Amino acid sequence: MPLIDMPLHELQAYQGRNPKPDDFDAYWDAALRELDAVDPQIEIVPDAFQPPYAQFHHLWFTGVGGARLHALYVRPKGVDEPHPAVVQFHGYSGNAGALADLARWVALGFSALALDVRGQGGLSQDASPRPGMNLRGHIVRGLDGRPEDLYYRSVFLDCAQLARIAMGLPEVDPDRVAATGGSQGGGLTLACAALEPRIRKAAPVYPFLCDYLRVWEMDLAKDAYDEIKYYFRCFDPGHRSEREIFTRLGYIDCQHLAPRIRATTAFVTGLMDTICPPSTQFAAYNKIQAPKEMWIYPDYAHETPPEASDRAFEFLARL
Repeated sequence: MPLIDMPLHELQAYQGRNPKPDDFDAYWDAALRELDAVDPQIEIVPDAFQPPYAQFHHLWFTGVGGARLHALYVRPKGVDEPHPAVVQFHGYSGNAGALADLARWVALGFSALALDVRGQGGLSQDASPRPGMNLRGHIVRGLDGRPEDLYYRSVFLDCAQLARIAMGLPEVDPDRVAATGGSQGGGLTLACAALEPRIRKAAPVYPFLCDYLRVWEMDLAKDAYDEIKYYFRCFDPGHRSEREIFTRLGYIDCQHLAPRIRATTAFVTGLMDTICPPSTQFAAYNKIQAPKEMWIYPDYAHETPPEASDRAFEFLARL
């Protein structure tokens, strides 16, 4: 078959290229302490439409930096005893989607929550001031400030916070909460499971936000990663600070968070993916120390194979 990346046997041993900051663990430990101090001020508002089989809600909460965040929230109607839940994350620049689509989890007896990522295509605001450019993407937002100013630091914490909120709902069994999402949502699934280790199962689908230097070296800083090239062209055209820039991006590289994951994890990966290259996904997968499996689709790119959604649904249903 044609190759756009390493042969499979090399992918299975690959450990990533992007530098990991020396204080990476201290950075995220401090971030979690900041999250611990946030009063989420949860507000649950019923949707105008209520189907006979489920309860549809909008859930609002306050995240780090004072941002007011929105999530969709569905639960089985008339079921008060503790039951499983799933938190779901959307692709880059999108939104949480539709309550009716989220309601498929109700058929399993699950509650489900889907986050609108701050400052993207949904209702969540991004209230944190960040130095530097605000154009052409979120990976590089805050890159010119302190490591704490990185946009995705806030987003990763939002994901962990939503999982905590789910676990605190009286109708949810906190020992049976899962996370899932595709592309950006796949990366956020990894971040969520890493920063909230009580997540029991994780199903990341072709995850984004992994191994930025590898993307650059493959000349694939385009599409979702285009902003990295844009940043260099505008602010470091001679690449004099290249090592420093990629090291700083290492704070928000999901491959470095992966060793924290305790959830049983199932990846969906297409070997023809030129948007989130297979090696970047394997960089994270290979560092997960919890039980794991990867469903590999040799002929698929950045797309969901026909059977993969059903496999992921079944995998999470066994929670």
